[in-house]
Amino acid sequence: MRKNTKLTALAATATALTLGLTACGSSSDPSSAKADGGKADESKPLVIAASPSPHADILNFVKDKLAAKEGLKLEVKEFTDYVLPNTATEQGQVDGNYFQHKPYLDDFNKKNSTHVAPVVNVHLEPLGLYSKKVKALSDIKAGQTIAVPNDTTNEGRALQLLAANNLITLKEGVGTSAKLSDITDKKGLEFKELEAATVPRALGDVDAAVINGNYAIEADLAPAKDALVLEKAEGNPYANFLAVKDGNQDDPRVQKLAKLLNSDDVKKFIEEKYQGSVVPAFGTPAS
Repeated sequence: MRKNTKLTALAATATALTLGLTACGSSSDPSSAKADGGKADESKPLVIAASPSPHADILNFVKDKLAAKEGLKLEVKEFTDYVLPNTATEQGQVDGNYFQHKPYLDDFNKKNSTHVAPVVNVHLEPLGLYSKKVKALSDIKAGQTIAVPNDTTNEGRALQLLAANNLITLKEGVGTSAKLSDITDKKGLEFKELEAATVPRALGDVDAAVINGNYAIEADLAPAKDALVLEKAEGNPYANFLAVKDGNQDDPRVQKLAKLLNSDDVKKFIEEKYQGSVVPAFGTPAS
């Protein structure tokens, strides 16, 4: 979970979003997806906002290989940040999104008074620590700098990864809300906070960086091979899921997509394409 940027002013975001979607020239009108007494118009495409990889890749596999058999028209819109997909969903500019995990969504809804809700878990992208300057975790020493995502949930997640591998010590009980001020022992390390999408580009400028799985893949990193250390998948709360504005979970188009995203075909696609860098997260509750 997916994907984790600083939350910006909602009004400015809304303006940018409206202009951006107009420029995209969508062939559908998601804001009118519900008609006739509030019922979903199943003849209209279901428009889903997604991070480019692996989210949009998975959705496009569904669109190209599976959707027609279920009578589903699916349209995928790619976004490269972690704010616009939720504001677009809230405002009805898109029908839903697929890019995030539950801790991030909970934090976003709380800070922005939005009402986006999970539908079904799809996959997990293990967060990893990467470096172009050291070859092993044991090579990270005092005086070196580590870049971390700057949004609330993923910074906490990154710090927990570092603490689990004895690079830092955190206050007891801080959990996923940990921030730099919660570090009780930096062990001589320095930290640089960056927007999650920009962390891979800064990898050559720091000694190591904690990178979200989707951004690692987009940067041609292979998490299963290139990471110095990865999060453990077992018991991980950061599954990425399909989400919609609360109240739209029963839209028949949403239910068709949810079924397809949890299908054996998608499981096989994820396992074969990502070779452990992305893993299916079927069967675990999304709420």
